[in-house]
Amino acid sequence: MTDTQQHYLLIINGKSAGNPALREAVEEQRKAGMSIIVRSTWEGGDAAEFAAQAVELGATRVIACGGDGTVNEVVNGLMRIAHDLRPALGIVPLGSANDFATSLGLPLEPGPALEAARHLSPSPIDVIRMTAQSGAEEAVSYYVNMTTGGFGAEITSSTPKTLKRMLGGGAYSLMGALKAWRHRSYCGTLHWGDQQQEASLLLLALGNGRQSGGGQVLAPRAKLDDGRFDVLLVKDFSSAAELPTLLSELQQFPAEGRFVHYFTASQLSVTTQPDDEPWPLTLDGEARRYERFCVEVVPLALKVLLPEGCSLLTANDRH
Repeated sequence: MTDTQQHYLLIINGKSAGNPALREAVEEQRKAGMSIIVRSTWEGGDAAEFAAQAVELGATRVIACGGDGTVNEVVNGLMRIAHDLRPALGIVPLGSANDFATSLGLPLEPGPALEAARHLSPSPIDVIRMTAQSGAEEAVSYYVNMTTGGFGAEITSSTPKTLKRMLGGGAYSLMGALKAWRHRSYCGTLHWGDQQQEASLLLLALGNGRQSGGGQVLAPRAKLDDGRFDVLLVKDFSSAAELPTLLSELQQFPAEGRFVHYFTASQLSVTTQPDDEPWPLTLDGEARRYERFCVEVVPLALKVLLPEGCSLLTANDRH
């Protein structure tokens, strides 16, 4: 399909609908012949609904204009569409963190990002499906970048957005340092493959992509199309004297360290302790709380407009 046959649906986070650079970029690309429909969100869930309607609107490509949360909503909407009809996903980053777009190597300014969306080729990537329970309720959702659980999710959800914008990834490091002295551990049972582990964790990260929390690399060896996700378990520490060892291991990501356990899986489930509160989680930056959850790979479920040579694809693995 040539560029003139492509039809683009731009789904814009309502908070950014008046962004002058984005409006200028849309006008410029329309003048250049880009067929663009624009939808702006008003409330939670709108982005997913718009994305789910993409085929009816005649769109062949859907561009998420916003942060990681907007991308997540759009992905969930696209996953409602049959695989053989599902439009490719593009991203114009407009959020405070933009972890997924940054790790992909996409332009971070509206003009270059929309220009790139017009010319980049789609590549198939895995999507991660989460099935979760809290009480009697069950929810199924999808993500493309990362889920963090426990302490890491607390930091993400509690760091003020203004602080995120001012300090970037440093905001999370600062909040983490402040919380480390008053943290709680998260206890549960983990299952993956033929493994089972009772764990008392400070942090759990399940990465299809590599970074979360405004630039914190938690899954440095993750690939988007390998049929696996990377798992980071950070076990709890009991005294400040153990912190240097923990921080050192977080630089190395050992398979089986004293505090850090790093491996890959295609499916993993977590069950919290019966008397514990539901674990705080973030799916691509969106806060959740669940008592039980299972994540599994949906292989090559979505095509994404990626830069040539993107390091998160197996074909570009330089090792």
